[in-house]
Amino acid sequence: MSEKKRMANLELLRCVAMMMVVVLHFLGKGGLLPELTGESLGAAGTAAWLLETFCIVAVNLYMFISGYLLCTSSFKLSRLLRLLIQLWSYSVFFGVLGAAAGLIAETPVDTHYFLTLLFPVSMGHYWFLTAYVFLYLLLPFLGLAVKRMTKQQLKAAIFLLLIMFCVLKSILPLRLEMDEKGYDCLWYVCVFVTAAYIRRFGTGVLKKRGRGLCLYAACCLLAFAGTMTLRFIFIRTGSIGRMTGMCLEYNHILPFLGALGLFCAFAQMEIKGKIANVINKIGPYTLGVYLLHENLGLRYTWQPWFGCDRVNGVGELLLFTLLAAVGVFLAGILTELLRTGLMAGLHRLLCGLKCYKRLIGRIEQVDNLFKEA
Repeated sequence: MSEKKRMANLELLRCVAMMMVVVLHFLGKGGLLPELTGESLGAAGTAAWLLETFCIVAVNLYMFISGYLLCTSSFKLSRLLRLLIQLWSYSVFFGVLGAAAGLIAETPVDTHYFLTLLFPVSMGHYWFLTAYVFLYLLLPFLGLAVKRMTKQQLKAAIFLLLIMFCVLKSILPLRLEMDEKGYDCLWYVCVFVTAAYIRRFGTGVLKKRGRGLCLYAACCLLAFAGTMTLRFIFIRTGSIGRMTGMCLEYNHILPFLGALGLFCAFAQMEIKGKIANVINKIGPYTLGVYLLHENLGLRYTWQPWFGCDRVNGVGELLLFTLLAAVGVFLAGILTELLRTGLMAGLHRLLCGLKCYKRLIGRIEQVDNLFKEA
């Protein structure tokens, strides 16, 4: 989308969601989340799990934003190719750099490692981007469907999707073999369609910002209470060990509704003036934060740089987590800003080649095919 069409409220939410993602990876991969099946969590461990519950909505938020914006636009091959180039450049450059500099931790540098760098989508280097690329490839079908369906048709479709991929796993006291815990394209189809409904027909009872914030807070607290309850049952009975973290999975009803509440709260927000311009300039670069810190060359390496191994209490946990969220976010934004500038310069150089101009023309022709639909 052009800068004039950007929505500062959703760009701000995109930034917040990405910082939440950094918090999740700092806590989980920094060893700050004690095992729920352990005998004691401790004060810092309990606080870490509480932070986890308030940030677990991040991935669903990102997909709500994407679905809300994509459902009214057409499929563009040019956009897909830019995304793949962005993904590949991070995957290869920082993956090789991490291996060469000896920064890699907990990841063997072997043939599989380099294949993952070269084929990041098919090899699942970044699971979220793999699911997102597959979802975008479905946009020609999904986009047309949600544009033409009536309100009742769309509502019925969302109900059926959520029953199958969200509600059943949330209420049944067992693990479903086909449950991917929200790490797949099918779950993001559910979120995409829900976001499309909101874009077309409004937020309904969540049209007041306070209600959305209350829903978010209530769902996060319920998810924390549910997690602690399942942990208590396991400690007492020794059973349901595989289910202790179920309330904190992306396709559980509580993280889904929590993300819905926070998204609707931001959707009602109105941001204008200079601060809106600043947010709109930062928003497009947030994906670089994810691609940088989740690269295999750095994935398990950066957490100690922000003191994860020096946390001894709740105060230190909160301080180091905040430093990590801000530090990684800024590093990712600056890195993506530099990469974008380099790619723009390369594009200008290549525009002098006839074969490159022909390629750009062919891509534009494909874009126009779907624009007509």
